[in-house]
Amino acid sequence: MAPLKKSTKNSTDEANNINVELMLRVKNGGKDAEIAFQKLIELHQNAVIGTIAKMLGNHSEAEDIAQQVFIRLWKSASRYKVKAKFTTFLYTITRNLVFNETKRKQRKKEHSLEEQEENTFTQIKDDIHNSPDQKILQAELKSHVDKAIHNLPEKQRLAVILRRYENMPYEEIADVLELSIPAVKSQLFRARGALRESLSYYLTQS
Repeated sequence: MAPLKKSTKNSTDEANNINVELMLRVKNGGKDAEIAFQKLIELHQNAVIGTIAKMLGNHSEAEDIAQQVFIRLWKSASRYKVKAKFTTFLYTITRNLVFNETKRKQRKKEHSLEEQEENTFTQIKDDIHNSPDQKILQAELKSHVDKAIHNLPEKQRLAVILRRYENMPYEEIADVLELSIPAVKSQLFRARGALRESLSYYLTQS
């Protein structure tokens, strides 16, 4: 088992080295900067869009904000310093833009938490009666998990997404959220409890 962990760590370090090298090429400017930046977009665009979509619950909005993330990444290239993993730098930008968007939506009060929860559990009841097939149930469960995650407080939500979907270590999540590692673990513990409670009706029926 030890060699496998070492191999995984080496692979992660190698990926970060590639990211850092590309970002430094962007920082240095010139034609090579555009090529390097395009490569960074290719490497990280899908993950960034996926993270934003799960945070906001809207894929079309996610694409627009992801574009803003990379625009901001490009503009901040001159100030880039190799202090942490490149992904920490990238997801800190993502965090700022997503949290700003969340605050904007809260001010507009487009959707209340109560309405989201009511719609979720109403759909759960309908799905259970209308979809006996196991594969369909699994797809529905994924949908309800996404909705339950979306209803979490924003820091808990991002911590869960980065841990569950991006396999990010506690240390890096702590850097992105500007929290201590114990605080991140506490956020995840509370989030998992809330998710179990939100999904309890569906889970007992599956």
